[in-house]
Amino acid sequence: MVLNSLTALSPLDGRYSRQCDILRDIFSEFALMHCRVQVEVEWLIGLSEAGFPELPELSDHARDFLRSLVKNFSLEDCEAIKEIERTTNHDVKAVEYWIKRQVEHDEELRTAAEFVHFACTSEDINNTSHALMLTRGRAVLLQKLEEVHSKIAELAKLWAEIPMLSRTHGQTASPTTVGKEFANVAVRLSRVIEAIHNVKILAKMNGAVGNYNAHLIAYPSFDWEAFSRRIVEERLGLNFNTHTIQIEPHDYMAELFQEISRANTVLIDFDRDVWGYISMHFFKQKLKEGEVGSSTMPHKVNPIDFENSEGNLGIANAFLGHLAGKLPISRWQRDLTDSTVLRNLGVAFGYAIVGYGALMRGLGKLEVNEHRIAEDLDHAWEVLAEAVQTVMRRYGVPHPYEQLKALTRGKEGITAESMRAFISTLDIPADAKARLMDLTPSTYIGKAVELAKRC
Repeated sequence: MVLNSLTALSPLDGRYSRQCDILRDIFSEFALMHCRVQVEVEWLIGLSEAGFPELPELSDHARDFLRSLVKNFSLEDCEAIKEIERTTNHDVKAVEYWIKRQVEHDEELRTAAEFVHFACTSEDINNTSHALMLTRGRAVLLQKLEEVHSKIAELAKLWAEIPMLSRTHGQTASPTTVGKEFANVAVRLSRVIEAIHNVKILAKMNGAVGNYNAHLIAYPSFDWEAFSRRIVEERLGLNFNTHTIQIEPHDYMAELFQEISRANTVLIDFDRDVWGYISMHFFKQKLKEGEVGSSTMPHKVNPIDFENSEGNLGIANAFLGHLAGKLPISRWQRDLTDSTVLRNLGVAFGYAIVGYGALMRGLGKLEVNEHRIAEDLDHAWEVLAEAVQTVMRRYGVPHPYEQLKALTRGKEGITAESMRAFISTLDIPADAKARLMDLTPSTYIGKAVELAKRC
């Protein structure tokens, strides 16, 4: 069967293909090969600058040619590497052989060819390549998360002054505003965005078991650790890990994936809340011409974007959770279980990106139903019991909590009139009594407006 968006096994390459296009140049097999070529090239150029008599410093022409292999790396180049891999059954060795073939025509580079992959283990190339991929992938993911954050913060400010009844344990509770509830999410999300940004992406280039064994047997007096650090930090823009086994132990990956998962969890929480508010008619959804809500019930406008977001963010978190839990574990100095798992980085990021996109579409359709929200508030005068008993406490009225509990707990039909009738009997200062008499559920919102505008 021909592979296309209709026959793809994964929805990321099928139904959601266009939404994931941005990740293909970061996490695909092609992208991994591209990064491997970049690392091998920078290692070779760096070695040529180290002063080894057997490897003279490369000319500008030679450097430019090597870096052109990275700059101009094509799908055909990747296919050529894969063809070599069919013989080697080793993808990193195939990259080494491919680079050597590319330099055969040039006498200077041909002489330097045996310094391609010099003293390296495959994981020196792989871990740096994955680090480069995650650096780029994180930038894309953060951009999408920041767009979501900006939209939620924008709506928080727009709806800051619209009073809304809270619900704790599903029961009526002290009022808030629509914007304040969005602001809560915006602030949570801003913290985790910062945490994702602050994760240090690590890499190592220290040989087969992390001790520079091969390096030092070849050049015993050379400072290989300082050299490796320069390649990792100055040439590749990563953070150098001094202590590793054969693999970089992936602890930073676990940290990164856990923080991304935390961001997704915040948004899943938000998806479910908005879904609930839509079901209560606090929000309407803008209609799209020709769109169908149900195959049998013509009236329906389903909150499909929030459902889609919740579902895809849940799948993303399932992958991220496995990556975070598995990758830092390696038998002794190395086993191969991480290799196959690491091929799913793009899957985890892909489902997250799909989830963020669905949420943005949903937010773009929301309209506040102020009439319904006000109606809900006006049927919940019992929530003023908190205000009244708190003022009673201030002025020493006996048993305030118990009096309001007797008046309101589990009772139906608490109205403005019945609440004000109770307030009128209180022995408290006139100004305090007047303030309570003027209070309504829609004005009992504390600092909600200020807090909403401060997100």
